[in-house]
Amino acid sequence: MANIRITFPDGAVREYPSGVTVEDIAASVSPGLKKQAIAGKFNSQLVDLRRPLHEDGTVSILKEDAPEALEILRHTTTHVMAQAVKRLYGKVKLGVGPVIEEGFYYDMDLETSLNQDDLAKIEKEMQKIIDENLEIKREVVTREEAIALFTEMGDNLKLELIRDIPEGETLTLYRQGEFVDLCRGPHLPSTGKIKAFKLLSVAGAYWRGNSENQMLQRIYGTAFYSKKELEEHLNRIEEAKKRDHRKLGKELELFMFSEEAPGMPFYLPYGMIVRNELENFSRKLQTKHGYQEVRTPLMMNRRLWEQSGHWDHYHENMYFTNVDDVPFALKPMNCPGHMLIFKSKLRSYRDLPIRMAEFGQVHRHELSGALSGMTRVRTFVQDDAHIFVMPSQIESEIKGVIKLIDEMYQTFGFTYEVELSTRPEDSMGSDELWEQAEASLSNVLHDLNLDYKLNEGDGAFYGPKIDFHIKDALGRSYQCGTVQLDFQMPEKFDLTYIDDKNEKARPVVIHRAIYGSIDRFFGILIEHFGGAFPTWLAPVQVKVIPVASAHHDYAQRIADDLQQSLIRVEVDDRDEKLGYKIREAQTMKIPYMLVVGDKEREQNAVNVRKYGESDSKTVAFNDFKESLLNEIKEKK
Repeated sequence: MANIRITFPDGAVREYPSGVTVEDIAASVSPGLKKQAIAGKFNSQLVDLRRPLHEDGTVSILKEDAPEALEILRHTTTHVMAQAVKRLYGKVKLGVGPVIEEGFYYDMDLETSLNQDDLAKIEKEMQKIIDENLEIKREVVTREEAIALFTEMGDNLKLELIRDIPEGETLTLYRQGEFVDLCRGPHLPSTGKIKAFKLLSVAGAYWRGNSENQMLQRIYGTAFYSKKELEEHLNRIEEAKKRDHRKLGKELELFMFSEEAPGMPFYLPYGMIVRNELENFSRKLQTKHGYQEVRTPLMMNRRLWEQSGHWDHYHENMYFTNVDDVPFALKPMNCPGHMLIFKSKLRSYRDLPIRMAEFGQVHRHELSGALSGMTRVRTFVQDDAHIFVMPSQIESEIKGVIKLIDEMYQTFGFTYEVELSTRPEDSMGSDELWEQAEASLSNVLHDLNLDYKLNEGDGAFYGPKIDFHIKDALGRSYQCGTVQLDFQMPEKFDLTYIDDKNEKARPVVIHRAIYGSIDRFFGILIEHFGGAFPTWLAPVQVKVIPVASAHHDYAQRIADDLQQSLIRVEVDDRDEKLGYKIREAQTMKIPYMLVVGDKEREQNAVNVRKYGESDSKTVAFNDFKESLLNEIKEKK
């Protein structure tokens, strides 16, 4: 039998018989490595531990701490879950069971309607399968063999998936005990390698995400390599439930939704305060950075959206109506309106860059099943800006935008990760312009020494982009800020300026958003802070609580003084017990409670209770006010 040459990550080369497995190679290094190995990488491709190798290549041995290890574990746990469901419920058709960011799910067609109580029974059966330590075997089959197998099983969902696999692509099955599934893999070598798992919920899901298809049952779960990691994850889930912005939004009287306007938030007075503070904070920073604020109509003629390219690339997500028998559309984006403003007068190179900003209300049609509180709505405000520049100004302007984004995110205590997205298949424009645009964004990221992830093919249809993914207090990631470079829109709208040679030249447009959607960012902030906003953002910054009716006048005098300094203050002078009023203020997560009685009135002082702290202290009122104003000013 011929030998093959295997290269290790450190550059060492060894020869092995053809057909050697990754597990054999791990054993040749050390018995300990064989025991710890869960899978391998062969020529940068993930492979099963017991996959025979028949050609020269580079091999890495993956252990539980490898970046890909968690995905492999969860993928295998998905199969164990599907096997358990088939054992318990008999005739089951399996759809797809992918790994997702924090776990996995499997979509299934079964006659029994599952509920939350069924999950414990499925978990018990899964544990039996894990205890059986079934070997997981990969099997390459022909298309005909796969079709015959799933026809015999009566699984029309798998047959549909097989039909959609391109001709010539390798088809593989994975078997464990009596269970078999169509799958690319890789998997753990046996079911006994699964250490800690939990099924989380049951939901309905349309087959392949298409509302015209049948409704399947989706089981969500997660898995980790240790029970400690699983417990920490479950604790984070519980904490996330407490911080759910939909729950807190109602309790704190921030916003509401109505069946009369699905997916369209109603801002209540307290919520409107927070929203205005977010806008005002952004507005002041933008002014410092040289932006000019504009406002464009909510609805414009359909021909504008055809000209911009939105009709061809986005019309399924737009709302349309007729005005005087002329088709109009509610704007899903602010860009075309800003193009019209730029084009409304003659521009000189001396005018550039022009930084045009708008807090623009946009409407986008989302499927009703996708709507979710503030994080997925049908109308929202974009903190949009378009910067019109000469080609020579591109990189310096993008650096300025990134500086602005960093300043804003730091104020909220967000860390962030950066992603560069390149040309998608559904794009407009020449190869040359796309290459120039992508190079400009890449140069900026390198110049600023920013680590970034490359996301190939995920750019906007008109240009590449840099996306900013913020991380909240629970470590969850959200894509909010974006910087997009656009050579296409100026062409579409025939935008020009007079250059230094007195000739017409074409500007380049930088699209920019920081909050992204103010409404979505609001929802993220509620969960990030657990509803306990920093003082500068809090709807009510101070609650004054008189001990008895004799102290109402002093409480009101304090409140009036604070209000004159634009501090948001309320007096709780209800005929209720002091403890009850303090607890209610804590429930509303008000940053400061000032309790005033005889002693405080006599000394012109206040007894200060800060949210989240058990102790209180009595200080001179003027000292408290000065400290509070400083805290608000510095946005601590």
